Amino acid sequence: MLRESPPSGYSGHNPYRKLSHRSEFLQLKLTNGIQGLLQYFNLVEGCLTMIQDYQKQNNFTYDWIVRTRVDGYWSASLGPENFVPGHYLVPPGSSYGGLNDRFGIGDYNTSVVALSRLSMIPQLDSAGHRQLNSESSFKAQLTTQQVPYLTMRLPFCVVSDRQYEFPPSHYGVPVAALSSRGPLSGAKCRPCTPECTGSCVELAMNRLDKGWSWTDWANNSLELCDAHAEWESGWENIFDRVAGKKLAAARRRIDGLKLNQCVKEFAEMMNKTAHWEAPSGSEICSLGLLGSP
Repeated sequence: MLRESPPSGYSGHNPYRKLSHRSEFLQLKLTNGIQGLLQYFNLVEGCLTMIQDYQKQNNFTYDWIVRTRVDGYWSASLGPENFVPGHYLVPPGSSYGGLNDRFGIGDYNTSVVALSRLSMIPQLDSAGHRQLNSESSFKAQLTTQQVPYLTMRLPFCVVSDRQYEFPPSHYGVPVAALSSRGPLSGAKCRPCTPECTGSCVELAMNRLDKGWSWTDWANNSLELCDAHAEWESGWENIFDRVAGKKLAAARRRIDGLKLNQCVKEFAEMMNKTAHWEAPSGSEICSLGLLGSP
């Protein structure tokens, strides 16, 4: 029923041909791509499980559920127009044959459908859906359960240190400069000196498949990085200038954070949570490039 998406920056033949049928992983012949997709679905639905457990324990129901991600950079806040009863809201672009699944807002009922990524697989299979990646599976979840969805440009991007070909090919991945006016609606981004602006962006974006990695660039809202290599030297100064004093100060504090202080702050955060299902603070902190205790 599922298939893995092509590698980001894929520039070969049509990626819709890279398929993996449900029967393959039912027989435990799992590729790393399908394993990762199922793990991702389980992670998303795990959030729903924790939400429902917390509601039951405290005898209430959330009016709204906002699904976001920790690697997102927000240039502005969400407005009340993004909360539409009876509809599930997602960003436009980066749809990869379905719907952009990097962010979502819905009331409780629509969010239950949107977040049921793993348990919905048998129903999608019964409905005849085949050869789905994450984004097309997400769209099928909403349509088969008759949940209306809306797309609306949103002021965030996904900060990534991955390397992508430049300029992007037909199925390539555009990487936005953090300094772009936006809204970037969940496009990949990094702090960079823009390599492509104005008419260059128009040429690059018109080259992309609009149903795949394309993102909205109207009104000069997008500038592109050359992301084929590592982040450029001096990216810290670019970030600090673009993000503003508050986030710049936070970046500098994290940059100088020591292991002991990191573990202490994780312990404080854990004490504020209703349920912690993650590695220990010491394990998480030790994975970072932190200085000595």
